Amino acid sequence: MNPDVKAIAGMLVGDAALCADTLSLAIGECTLQLRSNSAAVIDGLRQYFSHVPAGHAEPDMEVIAIEREAPDTGIDFVDWRREPGKTGRKDTCFDVPGGRVVRKVRTGMVFLQSETLRIAAGPCLEFDNQVINFINAQYMNWLQHRGWLICHSAGLVYRGCGFGIAGFSGGGKSTLMLHLLDHEEVGYLTNDRLFVRREAGSTRALGIPKLPRVNPGTIVHNARLQALIPAERRAGLLALPAAELWKLEDKYDVPMDRVYGPGRVIPEAPLCGYLVLNWRHDSDVTLRVEPVTLDNRRDLLAAVMKSPGPFYQYPDGSFHRDDAVFDEQSYLDALQGVPVYEVSGRIDFDALAGTCMSELLVPIQ
Repeated sequence: MNPDVKAIAGMLVGDAALCADTLSLAIGECTLQLRSNSAAVIDGLRQYFSHVPAGHAEPDMEVIAIEREAPDTGIDFVDWRREPGKTGRKDTCFDVPGGRVVRKVRTGMVFLQSETLRIAAGPCLEFDNQVINFINAQYMNWLQHRGWLICHSAGLVYRGCGFGIAGFSGGGKSTLMLHLLDHEEVGYLTNDRLFVRREAGSTRALGIPKLPRVNPGTIVHNARLQALIPAERRAGLLALPAAELWKLEDKYDVPMDRVYGPGRVIPEAPLCGYLVLNWRHDSDVTLRVEPVTLDNRRDLLAAVMKSPGPFYQYPDGSFHRDDAVFDEQSYLDALQGVPVYEVSGRIDFDALAGTCMSELLVPIQ
């Protein structure tokens, strides 16, 4: 089967009629317009992106979400190779001239990406997080076309200064960030997609409009978040061995305004420090936090760098490949002059949060 972009778009949309209601978002300097054949999909997206200003300018791009059964495309998809530390099949892809089709293995959701068409099709209401990710992917493309580098990091802001938190898969960067958000002066920048760019001799950090999405192991030990899981379910989770609870994957969105209060989401700040979590649950060594230089610690740089993923389309129209090699020097240049600290030894969120507040964040005021 060798369909083109237009044929695939017709297959995904079918005879669906788009609603008159639309949602326009002003994300930084980028305006996205969201359309759907389902009013419920638009309403859900409006609620999720309630912290993002409404867009009033001509949209830079349009995303269409078609609520329907998972499409049976007949396409022979190819697995997208996952990053080190990740297991199982997640994304499958099929490229056509000027476009790429991505199918999510677990949900059957199908996405079409081209320079002019951006369509999500399938059970959008049930798997709304994948629609949200697709919307954010368009903004991330827009940023990367303007020189921003994507980092696999959480980010927060304290007294006007940004602070990145990287870690290897399952390292606890989101959990640490949420511990630090218990301090009223700490603002939320991003959960696990941090963008950096060197400007006029300093580095700026920017987040994307995605709420923190955390596992049960984070929720049950955080008093602010416990209401996200029913009490009976929470008791069962607490009865699990610590190692099993830590590995459990069952993501929950954290509604920032409801949990932490209004005004805690900050879109951009100068980047004044970076933490790389290289600790372990089974370590018998006391927690250590030490300054490092990423030029000499490329193993830690690997935790910072993030693949643009299957939805990234270069300005020339070509697509990112899963065997592409990271440009390490670009990251080193972008992070030049930013203090970086390695966390090693035994995992201890309370102790590390205390160290951040008393020692690491204070000097960057």
